[in-house]
Amino acid sequence: MSEKIYAWLLRLYPSPFRKAYGEEALQLFRDRSRDERGFFLSLRLWLDLLTDLAISVPRAYRSVQPAPIDASAQQRWDGTPSFHVLEGEAPRPGALLFGGVLALAAVATFAISLGHGGNYPRASVAHSQPPAEVQPPASSPSAAQAAGDAEEETIASGPPAMARLRPGGTELVPGASGLPQTPAQQPRPQDATSAIIPALVADVKLDAAERQRVIDGAIANLKRYYVYPEVGQKMADVLLAHEKSGDDDAMTDGGAFADLLTRQMTDVGHDRQLMVVYHRVETPARPPGPTPETVARYRKALEQNNCFFEKAEILPHNIGYLKLNSFPDPSLCQPMAAAAMASLNHADAIIFDLRDNTGGYPSMVALIAGYLFAQPTHLNDMYNRGENSTLQSWTPQPVLGNRLANKAAYVLTSGTTFSGAEEFSYDLKMLKRATIVGEATSGRGHIPRGRRIDDHFEIRVPDQRSINPISKTDWDGPGVAPDVKVKAADALQTAQKLAENKLH
Repeated sequence: MSEKIYAWLLRLYPSPFRKAYGEEALQLFRDRSRDERGFFLSLRLWLDLLTDLAISVPRAYRSVQPAPIDASAQQRWDGTPSFHVLEGEAPRPGALLFGGVLALAAVATFAISLGHGGNYPRASVAHSQPPAEVQPPASSPSAAQAAGDAEEETIASGPPAMARLRPGGTELVPGASGLPQTPAQQPRPQDATSAIIPALVADVKLDAAERQRVIDGAIANLKRYYVYPEVGQKMADVLLAHEKSGDDDAMTDGGAFADLLTRQMTDVGHDRQLMVVYHRVETPARPPGPTPETVARYRKALEQNNCFFEKAEILPHNIGYLKLNSFPDPSLCQPMAAAAMASLNHADAIIFDLRDNTGGYPSMVALIAGYLFAQPTHLNDMYNRGENSTLQSWTPQPVLGNRLANKAAYVLTSGTTFSGAEEFSYDLKMLKRATIVGEATSGRGHIPRGRRIDDHFEIRVPDQRSINPISKTDWDGPGVAPDVKVKAADALQTAQKLAENKLH
């Protein structure tokens, strides 16, 4: 919600400024929101942002040079009117005043809402309640791995823009995912009593026994599961040292205590995916596998989003282009993957656009990568600390008639290229099979799993990591560095020029 408010406030800036710096501003806000949790840190963050808005908005408008815009109206095919926005026009003083007042009102409302619990029992909502996630079914080793991942990628269900893939381009049509249809589920009515009871449950103050139980649980999980045993032991020792020195004794709020333990661990391990999470509402133990409802949501998301194959088309100079926003379960989406790649089979070069890809199934990563090789190729190894096992990932046997194995390949990346999409990029880079164009990726090479400590606390411990057969390491931390570093917004145009130069 806070990110949406900030994104709305960015509209106070002129359009050229938003296009140039909007994504960077949002990414900075996400980073600070992740690191500055709690009431006072959140308040400081918003005061900083509003101060910056007050100073930089007028400056941004003063630097804009108005440009004439052709406002010739064109009739849309459906008969609805079209609108033209004049960009570069400085706002009137009244508009700036209104925007400033509205921003101050938003912050005041935010602060009042946070402190509203002074006279009433505080609402029992999760301190770090995860969003409703769409988890893939665990019907295979890789699926079980993805389903158990506590930080597995949330699948956005956005507008259902389907694509019927065909050789030579993409035809956008409503509903053409090719998945077996499942009966539509009617939303279950929520019992009004059950909806309001959590809000009436007052927070429980932590005592010494509860703090000790959480610390003991965190230490046990670090020692048993953390992907680097020696680092896990160091973090466990640090937690114990803080506990013995009394650094935790003043903590009675669950959320603040979880934040403190997270900082104590990450100061040593520097792992952004390791955290202690507090839920104000009592959370039952998770089922061992995905529930039927979870599977149904995942299938629905695939149907609505065309298995996340957004676009497949042939660009000028016979350059193939595939926009893929996830690596979905191949047991459900292999036909769509085959159709997408078949439509690009006669291209002289191919561009994979992973700038918005949030990862997914390693088996789909191997399936798509396989089109770039003439024989099965070793891509990656996945080490599981809890099971003390290593699972190799290879491309499958070549597809009959595939013509892309010897064609130039380019992969577009951004700071939000995540997890499995990073593996795809890193694997091809290490094999020198593709040129990476864009920005360094997010740097999430480990797979965390949520492990329950008690009814209110859990610890998310990375217990699996990638080991590339060539580099003997992974991309966790710095991310996958591009071969050609440009802004994400310029990556496609840059890759097209690289491909054209190579072809001619």
